[in-house]
Formats: sequence, C-alpha cells, structure tokens
Amino acid sequence: MNWIFFALAGSVAQLIDGTLGMGFGLTSSTLLLTLGASAAVASAAVHAAEIGTTLVSGASHWHAENIDKKILFKLAIPGGIGALLGATFLSSIDLSSAKVFISTLLLLLGFLLLYRNIFQPQVNTNSLEVTNPRFLTYLGFTGGFVDASGGGGWGPIVTPTLMTTTQIEPRKIIGTVSASEFIVAVSASVGFLANLHRLDINWAAVGGLALGGCLMAPIAARIVVKLPRKQIGILVGIAVIVINGYRIIAS
Repeated sequence: MNWIFFALAGSVAQLIDGTLGMGFGLTSSTLLLTLGASAAVASAAVHAAEIGTTLVSGASHWHAENIDKKILFKLAIPGGIGALLGATFLSSIDLSSAKVFISTLLLLLGFLLLYRNIFQPQVNTNSLEVTNPRFLTYLGFTGGFVDASGGGGWGPIVTPTLMTTTQIEPRKIIGTVSASEFIVAVSASVGFLANLHRLDINWAAVGGLALGGCLMAPIAARIVVKLPRKQIGILVGIAVIVINGYRIIAS
C-alpha cells in the first residue's frame, strides 16, 4: 500500500524536521521527485501535507515551550507572503542558478555554525535584541519564497541563519521556525489552488506524508527539549552542510 510507504517517509522527515528545524520539505519533495513527480506537483503535494504536520508540530512545540512569541509572527507573515508568490509563479520561473547561490551561502552558514558551537563559548541568553525586525521580515519572505518555489527551504534557510546571527536558545529557534511554517504551508497551498486542475497530485502520498508527520511531531518536539543547545547547534550545522553540499553537487 503506497500510503504506508509515504507514512513511514513522513515520520522520518518529521523526526528530522522537528528536532533540527528543517528537513520535512526537502526530504519529502526529494522522494516525490525521485518517483517521477514534477517540481510543481512535488511542491504542491508537500505543502498540502505540511498543513497538517506543521499545525501539529507547532502545537507540540508550543506545549513544550519551545516557541519565542516575539518573533513567531514577524517570521510567519512575510514567510506566508513569500510562499504565496513562490507558489503562484513556480510554473513560470527558473530558480536553478539561484538555488546554487543560496546553497553556497547556506553551506558557509553551516560551517560557521559548527565553528561557533565547537570553538566559541556559549552565551546563555534568549534575548532577541541583536536581531533587527526588518531582517526578520526579509528572512521570512526569502525563506517562504524559496520554500514554495523549490518544494523545501523554509527550515534550511531560516533555522541556521537565526542560529548564526542571534544568541536565541536553539530549541526556541527550532520550535518557532516549525510553528511559523504552518502559515507558510497554508499560503503556498493557496497559491497552488489556481493551478490545481493542471497538477496530477498523488493524494495517497499527501495523506501518507501528513499522517506520518502528525504522529511523529509530538515526539520530535519533546526530543528537542532534552538535547543540549551545543549538540543541537552541531547537528544543525552538519545537516546544513550535508543538505547544501548535496544540492550543489547535484546541480
């Protein structure tokens, strides 16, 4: 049964996403593209599934007190606008060269994140004073646009950027990014609605990914609470390097 296979894939993707703040969209869209789906179909299916997974994930992180309410909507609203535009124009734009540029920047962020967590002393603060609200707006919009147009990118862009530019506790960053992704997923799905009649979406894949992700989300949110901040930073740095190194090589 196809939906069981996708449910297992959704569980693994959400475990990665819920504990590292990235990975569901990239893992799921890569799977769908490997199975022969077009970029638009894969992105539409993943974001439809993410409506359920990000809602449960956001609620789980909220319950586990992993969310910084100061930045939640400052990221989510511009992220939603960027996702809506990215989904709307996906069929008429070519982001292949831009993806290489973005992946290169993120690769450098990954190495910076590793250096910061391995060699620099940790600062125990949750303050957001070092972050400009305009920067959050730009970051949210960019993450949302790339996420919708590429089938994944919200977490890989927003999570490591916040970890390398702020001293916010890593679990708070991961929880906030995961919760705000619900707005991004809904906005991207709205953007795809206009072309829904032209997209041959595998709804068994959507249902399976959503089911597996929803079941795993509460577990992932609890795992983040238990992981030390330094270990989270190192894991995220490694994940960013692997993901974007693969993207650059594949391109």
